[in-house]
Amino acid sequence: MQIQLITDSSADLPIELKEKLKIKTIPLYVHFGKKQYASDELDTFTYFKKIREATDFPISSAPGPHVYYELFKEVPKDQAIIFMGISAGISSAYNNAVMAMNLLLEEQPERKIEVINTKTASPGLILLLDEAGKRIEDGYNFDELVKHLYDRVEHTATFFILKTVENLVRGGRLDKVKGAIAKTLNIKLLLYADKNGRVEVMEKIRGDKKSIRRFIAQIGEYVSSAEDKVITLTHCQAIDRANHIIEEINKKYSFKQTILSEIGPVISTHAGEGGIVISFFKDKRD
Repeated sequence: MQIQLITDSSADLPIELKEKLKIKTIPLYVHFGKKQYASDELDTFTYFKKIREATDFPISSAPGPHVYYELFKEVPKDQAIIFMGISAGISSAYNNAVMAMNLLLEEQPERKIEVINTKTASPGLILLLDEAGKRIEDGYNFDELVKHLYDRVEHTATFFILKTVENLVRGGRLDKVKGAIAKTLNIKLLLYADKNGRVEVMEKIRGDKKSIRRFIAQIGEYVSSAEDKVITLTHCQAIDRANHIIEEINKKYSFKQTILSEIGPVISTHAGEGGIVISFFKDKRD
């Protein structure tokens, strides 16, 4: 039985991986006031241009269950479906996808379909989808792959380094006083996705170079050897910064494969310009 992989636009998939694995993608939304855009309608440059011009900070949202249902239903009945989208800890998207799955199974109980709470986004989804594709090539059947992916979710580490706290302040995730102090003192935030997939502050570090060194050093706290591992990295309009970090990571750890992609509008709402996010499989599960 063939397996159709489906995700949402928070995955920030590189086009090569999307085409290779024939991944279907459901767009999430960003809202500027009363104006709604599907995330695939805006490139990152246009998105930030709108932010600079807007009086209200944009918010992101998920489509309703019917959008997921319609896409699931389009998949031929003789193909299994695995959906992996943005963490349930930061979006209603997962619950909407589950409702769509249950509706489809009521109508077509013979279907094989699984909606997985990935507890991550952006490079974490790239990592999990890449892993799924490799295991499909290895001949995993649907049940074997679902079991393996649930295990991989618990091994997924996702870390963020933000160049600016402006988006967190404007989005209401960091109060203005703390934001002003952080900007005045050149404080950089290191964040991570916790065991429930929520984004939390790990450390506050003064200075960009020092924060990058710490960002890279923390990888070694989770992996003893990287030669057989993949690391994924997404950046928010910061290709030179991203390439520098990749170069420094591979000097220290020698990952087997590195996958690089650009952050789209949904994750940019939180990461801000210059933001970098990495994911890899750690040695021990949560």
